[in-house]
Amino acid sequence: MSTRVLLRRGFVVDGSGRDGVRADVLVEGGSISEVGPDIDVVDARVIDCAGRVVMPGLIDMHSHADGRVYDDDVQEALLRQGVTTVVAGQDGVSFAPGPGSHGADYFGGILGGIRHYDGTGVGALLRGYDGRIRVNVAYLAPLGTIRQLVRGDVPGAASEAEIERMSTLVADALSEGAVGVSSGLDYVPGAFADTRELVALARVAGDAGKVYVTHMRGGYERAIPQGVDEVIRIADGSGARVHISHLHGEPDLVLSEMARLDAGGRRGTFDAYPYRRGCTLLGMLILPPELVASGLDEAARALSEPDRVRELKRTWFPEVARRPDLGGAWLDAISYSSVPAPELRDIEGMTLAEAGASRGEDPLDLACRVLAATRLHAVVVARNPRRRSDDELARIFTSPWFTGGSDGIPLGGSPHPRAWGTFARLLAVYTADRGDLTWADAAVHLAALPAEILGLDDRGRIRPGAVADIAVVDPRRIRDRATYRHPRRTAVGVDDVLVAGVPVLADGRLTGPLVGGGIRG
Repeated sequence: MSTRVLLRRGFVVDGSGRDGVRADVLVEGGSISEVGPDIDVVDARVIDCAGRVVMPGLIDMHSHADGRVYDDDVQEALLRQGVTTVVAGQDGVSFAPGPGSHGADYFGGILGGIRHYDGTGVGALLRGYDGRIRVNVAYLAPLGTIRQLVRGDVPGAASEAEIERMSTLVADALSEGAVGVSSGLDYVPGAFADTRELVALARVAGDAGKVYVTHMRGGYERAIPQGVDEVIRIADGSGARVHISHLHGEPDLVLSEMARLDAGGRRGTFDAYPYRRGCTLLGMLILPPELVASGLDEAARALSEPDRVRELKRTWFPEVARRPDLGGAWLDAISYSSVPAPELRDIEGMTLAEAGASRGEDPLDLACRVLAATRLHAVVVARNPRRRSDDELARIFTSPWFTGGSDGIPLGGSPHPRAWGTFARLLAVYTADRGDLTWADAAVHLAALPAEILGLDDRGRIRPGAVADIAVVDPRRIRDRATYRHPRRTAVGVDDVLVAGVPVLADGRLTGPLVGGGIRG
């Protein structure tokens, strides 16, 4: 069988930002060998791309498919949107380095279980993806996991000796192929890391030419300026490029804060998704970090004690109502996405208030019972207090700092649809329908700029010598179909995708070759 593939007569947007052109793309041996009109070649598999857009494979800058990317349904959900690479190791928590127990336990409700990883480090984790999947996985060294290896979940500042040990673990992770580092400053134990510690660890990444990626401290929305203050201190102290995860807020605030971050020669970017609701661990949203830090079993035991629950209702839950990303009506704004306890699965899809009413319980008592029964693995979808229009979101998506990130969590009985629809929605609504982004713009924001941020110089472009990760998009048919009621519906309009020059989606169906794997930084 020929290793040559000719994509014939497509509208090629190459990721440079230049307008697209009608052209052929010849792929040989995993790389793009020629781009131009009427390429004459024999012994090639021909894909007729007339009427379709040929663009670099899209890069999901924020994915939680770390443990689920091995499954066909997850790979299909990605490829049907044109995504060929996901960036895992997000929010400071994942499997490597270390035995993987912290990521599998604390983030089990988000990441799924450990598979094909022997606990020996980032290099081993990346090898575990090789030859087992149809897409690529780039990996950020998670600073919360690294802190947990050195200091456990103990609150408080790290000592100089502990920071030195963490720095060594970061350097090792980068040398084994991590494309940067990530922090999750609302999760445990990342919430206990002070700026001094973060500067020191980001400096290791900066010295290696790698990016510092952060889930900022404080809940976003109105709290964005406080989070960006710390990001600026980290950027200035470390010299690292910085990238903000899942940035959501009022457009004026988002854009003014990104301009402030970008000033003074700093290199800042962010990712975002085209939905008005978020999704995360219920415990992160509504529990004190110190309770989570006591350990999942201890926290579950405490949440089973009526006196402790009454104390939380009196002293802590009123603080939750003041979170800028939730608001006072938070019992109606949070719905159960994944409740991995058989006796409670019937409440998946209900808000906290609805679930309480359905069971005749105080919703806060029930929430604590859910957390205890699931060992804090319950995941929820949370509605932001202010609904934003497409016009407002478009201002964010057309800014020079924007990249696409699904924050996809492909688990649970009522998951967020963003894992199945983010990139198709960006291409359908904001590119094909509204025209906020041209197709050339979309190729930059969703492929070329992410590749640049991650230092993947041979990806994100349609040009000779680049790795042939390519998506073919029908601009008339592209559409996300996943909804909050039916979140697992795959997108339509992307029927042909190549990874490393091999068709892995052909005529809308997965093919057999497992040519994806771990990308080394």
